[in-house]
Amino acid sequence: MEIFIYILSLIFILGGVLPFISHQHWMFRVWEFGRIQLTVLLLLNLILGFQFIENRNGLFWGIHSIEAALIVYNLIILIPYTTLYKRNKYSGISRHSLSVSIISVNVYQFNENYGKLIDLVNDTDPDILLTMETNKEWEDAIQVLEKDFPYYKKVALENTYGIHFYSKLPASDIKVNYFVADDLPSIEASLKTSDGTKFTFFGVHPPPPSPTEEETSKERDGELLCIAKKVKATKGPVIVVGDFNNVAWAKSSILFRKTSELIDPRIGRGFVSTFHAKYKLLRFPIDLLFHTTDIFIEEFKTLRNIDSDHLPLFCKFFINHSEEVQEEEVEILEPEEKEEVEEMIREGIEEEGDRDEVVEKD
Repeated sequence: MEIFIYILSLIFILGGVLPFISHQHWMFRVWEFGRIQLTVLLLLNLILGFQFIENRNGLFWGIHSIEAALIVYNLIILIPYTTLYKRNKYSGISRHSLSVSIISVNVYQFNENYGKLIDLVNDTDPDILLTMETNKEWEDAIQVLEKDFPYYKKVALENTYGIHFYSKLPASDIKVNYFVADDLPSIEASLKTSDGTKFTFFGVHPPPPSPTEEETSKERDGELLCIAKKVKATKGPVIVVGDFNNVAWAKSSILFRKTSELIDPRIGRGFVSTFHAKYKLLRFPIDLLFHTTDIFIEEFKTLRNIDSDHLPLFCKFFINHSEEVQEEEVEILEPEEKEEVEEMIREGIEEEGDRDEVVEKD
């Protein structure tokens, strides 16, 4: 039993230490995703050690001290993303727009239960629908929704990076951007609420670092940081949503937040974990949303499973231009971080992808 506990300790410590290494290979970055689960495992293993190991020598105290330190470190990182963290209250402030609702969902390209998404959209009645991993089959299947969403942009791909945008709100411009690769689209739309308030929507889906996708996080990080710079240069209210293939507390997500000067609504609300939809204990938040200080979130939650590996993300918000109240303080880049951002963008553009040809439709 003692040997088993020590082996587990070494595995968990390795998983806790690897993210400290500033390397973009998936082997170092993937451990950031499971920080919630790893913290629980470290705590359980620490308890087991004190329960079953009688020979408490230097090895025992050394290993368990490292475990305890990692638990504390992880809690410091994770607590802001729980309801234990204090968030500014804004109930009762005036509105400059009616409420806007969004569904953002990675449908899983090989999921053929198209009707579940259609039923969910009809039941929820969002103003905006963003779908990811939607190929030509998905595009054809959900075409029935277009009668309710007169403004749309469709990019059907067979490489799991298809993206479709549908809006009931008037759109003066909807464009597809390719920031780091010509097979990696993102959406940018200039929209207007039913009472005339303008805002900009960005929909994103960069590739994850993994043994089956991209070997490194270079394309993902470069794409996200390019979008962050575009957001920073965009006037007026902005909301960014999609499958980031990244957790909110990862270094590149924090750099995204600082570069764009946006707010993460998860802070003070909870993890709102979306992946993996079928395994609750192994679930973590990789479908993210960020917004400017003049956007205020009314609802932020996951919706029912549509047989994808992601749960749909739902957000309802309104816009207020003048109130000084905001949900969280905006963080900005330090000078050395600005250099790091530019380097990550260069590396992302230089990285060669292996996805299929783009098929774009208006």
